[in-house]
Amino acid sequence: MKRAVSISIGSSKRNKAVEVTLLGERVSIERIGTDGDIEAAALKFKELDGKVDAFGVGGADLGAIVEGRFYPFHSIQKLVRYVHKTPVVDGGGLKNTLENKAPQFLDQKLSEYINARGRKVMITVGVDRWGLSSNFVEAGYETVFCDLMFTLGVPIPIRSMRGLRTLAALLIPLVTRFPFEWIYPTGEKQDVREPRYVKWYEWATVVAGDCHYIKRHMPDNMQGKVVVTNTTTAEDVELFRKCGVKYLVTTTPVLEERSFGTNMMEAALVAISGKGRPLTWPELTEMLDKLGFEPQLQELN
Repeated sequence: MKRAVSISIGSSKRNKAVEVTLLGERVSIERIGTDGDIEAAALKFKELDGKVDAFGVGGADLGAIVEGRFYPFHSIQKLVRYVHKTPVVDGGGLKNTLENKAPQFLDQKLSEYINARGRKVMITVGVDRWGLSSNFVEAGYETVFCDLMFTLGVPIPIRSMRGLRTLAALLIPLVTRFPFEWIYPTGEKQDVREPRYVKWYEWATVVAGDCHYIKRHMPDNMQGKVVVTNTTTAEDVELFRKCGVKYLVTTTPVLEERSFGTNMMEAALVAISGKGRPLTWPELTEMLDKLGFEPQLQELN
């Protein structure tokens, strides 16, 4: 049996392990959280290097991919400094393949509901979800990117892909040198919710992006909203339901009442491929087509 392990600097409360069969291959999928301790995560990578078929980097990104160009997060690169044998992925491949299907999926499943309320989407951090962002724009959604709000606390919205490109060109070389915890909640901070930027949550019909970012500043009233995200636990789903979210769309499959992160699912695909290296985007797309993976829809209210 193949084994894929996601080692995350996120909360250990979200740990989970399942066994599934993908394309005829049995694979163990496991998440191990280190509660924000980067060095503990690095040592866990070292311990398992060469003993598992693929690693996922969870709770962080090795870098940002903007229009095909990779910008490394320097504070996160040290996470994998001890890895020499096992291939490592951070989910960037699935963010730019599987997640791209979400706007089309919404049009197939919820077009009447969304059109009646307005094709308006709030994306928490567009640079982190470049493929998802560009596909929402191409699908005709009025889009607000909240990158400055969620990463730097600056309450200025970005209203176009042109603006997002300009922001990326100006800030990514700087932001990728920040300590990662400055721009993304890690460890216990992932459980803290402080409603902010409520105006944009209220404005949007669809709220899309990383689950931790969405929850971080989500108001108590999300009545009738459509949330598009990736990693959700049963507790996350219950929070969305309690706040009034109408539909929850997860871009990765739900396994045992849990949708795993893009890094975990990409690591699983790398493991079953047997190639011993990260997969190219065309290779990922081919595997996803064979698996028939598509976003998952849950009606919560």
